[in-house]
Amino acid sequence: MAEPQFADEAVSRTKFDREVAAFRAQAAAYRRRGWYLVHAEFPEAMVLLATPNTQPMAILCGVAFDYTNYDAAPPSVRLVNPMTSEPYKGSELPTQLPKRVPANDTPVVVKEGLPPQVQFEVLAGQPLMQAHKPDDIPFLCIAGVREYHEHPAHSGDHWELYRSSGAGSLTRLVGIVSKYGLEPIAGFNVQMIPQVSFNVGPPPE
Repeated sequence: MAEPQFADEAVSRTKFDREVAAFRAQAAAYRRRGWYLVHAEFPEAMVLLATPNTQPMAILCGVAFDYTNYDAAPPSVRLVNPMTSEPYKGSELPTQLPKRVPANDTPVVVKEGLPPQVQFEVLAGQPLMQAHKPDDIPFLCIAGVREYHEHPAHSGDHWELYRSSGAGSLTRLVGIVSKYGLEPIAGFNVQMIPQVSFNVGPPPE
């Protein structure tokens, strides 16, 4: 269901138009990174993300934004099917946007043959897309996103702390999805079953 507009709509429209204009001003550079703004009509925008490092290029997903009440409230962000614009369920996600973090509960590994003081931090991938159940619509778990700030677990991390920092900007949010979703993809894995999957490198920091 659409979010009701409680902020001054003229203000939200103006700020939405600024976000779209800022994106379009760098459109050529963003295309080289695989970012395509395919829809922008207040309060909604959609960016398609394509894999710049694969031949042939593939569309990874769509990223749907809802800037209702911006910036009295942060934008909503969903990963969506690029053909239908339907939000992916948790079980359908083409990427969970894994972020590299230390695996605190994993023992530190010492490589055989090296001095004991030479140790290696064990890293794990923490998904930025969060859902409680496979059939739930996952949300992007970062500050600057409506679903993050509305989640009970983040009740103390208020939007007002980020509002003036550009945390809800279109280019910042697309950049985060690109960093953890697109940039690690280096090629395709093809199995003769047949199945096709992306050849994904380690999660970014």
